[in-house]
Amino acid sequence: MLHLYLKIIFILGVILIKAWQYYMKWIRIILCIFSLTCSPSIWCQYKISGYVDNSNKGSNVYLSLIEDYRKMSGIYPEQIIQKVNPDSTGYFLFTENNLPSQNRIYRVHTENCSEEDKESIHFNGICINSKEILFIAKNEDTISLPFTIQQEVFCAVISTNEQSNAFLKVDSIIENMRYAFSSYRSEANRKVNSRKWFNTLQEYGKNQNEPLTELYIYSFLSDKSNNLYTYYLRDLKQNAYYDELLERLEKKYPDSPYVQQYKIELAADKFSIAIPPKHTSSSWLWITLALLILSGFFNLFLFFKLKNHKNFQNTDKPKLTQQEQKILDLILQDKTNKEIASLLFLSVSTIKTHINNLYKKIAVESREEAKALYKNN
Repeated sequence: MLHLYLKIIFILGVILIKAWQYYMKWIRIILCIFSLTCSPSIWCQYKISGYVDNSNKGSNVYLSLIEDYRKMSGIYPEQIIQKVNPDSTGYFLFTENNLPSQNRIYRVHTENCSEEDKESIHFNGICINSKEILFIAKNEDTISLPFTIQQEVFCAVISTNEQSNAFLKVDSIIENMRYAFSSYRSEANRKVNSRKWFNTLQEYGKNQNEPLTELYIYSFLSDKSNNLYTYYLRDLKQNAYYDELLERLEKKYPDSPYVQQYKIELAADKFSIAIPPKHTSSSWLWITLALLILSGFFNLFLFFKLKNHKNFQNTDKPKLTQQEQKILDLILQDKTNKEIASLLFLSVSTIKTHINNLYKKIAVESREEAKALYKNN
């Protein structure tokens, strides 16, 4: 009888032990799931980090979400979604869980402007003290913006998203295009190169399978201040690429603001090239009158231009800053923006801003006019 009791107690003990082990197993699983869901790494999915140079260590670094592709370069407060202050080594880090889950265009920039000066200095998005970089990203990406071998800031992108550095590659193609245009300045060379580089940029964008890269290229080719704008309008008449790009955008980013903006701009440009010329019954009379009026305006234009040129020769030259004078000297030596940036240890975007300010001061609109103005004097 005692033997039977011991056997029952043993069996009950084994059952209790197995039940306890099963219970603890589920407790461990529940605790593991709880710890994972409560971990900051789950909620802080994206990570964008990098370094700034010594001149910007004390300045804030800003992360901007760009939904208007006509405002990709510049300082626009309405685009800023986060700011951080770099540490003593220049390192900065953005990390949260508030970005869209799909790819979008982002900019990281820093500048040395004081809070009270920003409103006046950042007129129309321009800031000569700014350094910036554009890239593609989404919420779970890890992106690093390290120094380059030449210790340049915001000139390299290392990312878990293979599309992040596409804009830098596009910029490299555009620099090669500018060099090709500057080699021979004839009209024939411009036509041949326009066709070639339009095709090169558009094919590169299509091969990336990322419509946002194509949108970045489109924003450059269709820019009204760009010398290529006339060729863009001609290309729009005969090239189905632009409609195909709209289809790719609508398919991949149907609810994004990029689609609506691109659709409106494309329709407006198509309308502008489709307006037929108007003729009247007395067309020759009106044509002759128009030619006479144009001739009069042209003569007035030449008169005032010659007068301004003489005034420039008879007065002191505009006062330029030391940096602007250096850039002007390098322009007169036929240096490209990239070469000037390398020589002065500045970013290409900063050089572009200096050149725009320089052009305003000396009242010219292009390198050729600046060279002609100073070589003639």
